[in-house]
Amino acid sequence: MKELEKTKQISIATTLFILAVLIGFLTFKRPKNTYAFNTKNTLEKISAKDYFLPYSLIENQDVTFIDIRNPYEYNKGHLQNAINIPSSDILNEASQKLLQDLKNSDTPTALYGATPEEANIPFLILYQLGFDNLKILPVALSYSQNKLITKEAKTEHLPYDINEYISDSKKHLDSSNTIIPPTVNVPKKVITVEKKKKRKAEGGC
Repeated sequence: MKELEKTKQISIATTLFILAVLIGFLTFKRPKNTYAFNTKNTLEKISAKDYFLPYSLIENQDVTFIDIRNPYEYNKGHLQNAINIPSSDILNEASQKLLQDLKNSDTPTALYGATPEEANIPFLILYQLGFDNLKILPVALSYSQNKLITKEAKTEHLPYDINEYISDSKKHLDSSNTIIPPTVNVPKKVITVEKKKKRKAEGGC
């Protein structure tokens, strides 16, 4: 009798587990936004330095500009024919559809904010989601008497070549495929120790 009860308990537990798994599969919803590119692809894109749209194309009618600032700043002044998609709304359904339509139509598209740095995060998020057609407009925005002033922003250039460093590191691979970093000669610091002066013995009684 005890063995029969144990068998029933096991059968009930197994049935409940299977039901829970089935319910999980039936109610599972795939995320709306999934990454199309991994970190390696993104880093390659960044290091290539080809994601900036030339500033000279700022008035080009064939380019679609997307203003990622908030609606207040956008209404205060924006580039001609620019579309406002605030950073906080880039992942909503309407924004994703618009961006996908622009990608499908091979329309040159560039993001811009008050500075290029402001457009960096939206650009990286959208790029990893598969929008590899986007670029950043290197523009700095300001206002003078409520009039929008645009100026070419200087983008930061690294003092060293990342790709060259990576290829140089590959040359230093040993048999175990472990990267041996190049040796760097660090000058040794010389610490001088000053001798303490001997105190004169004080007289006793």
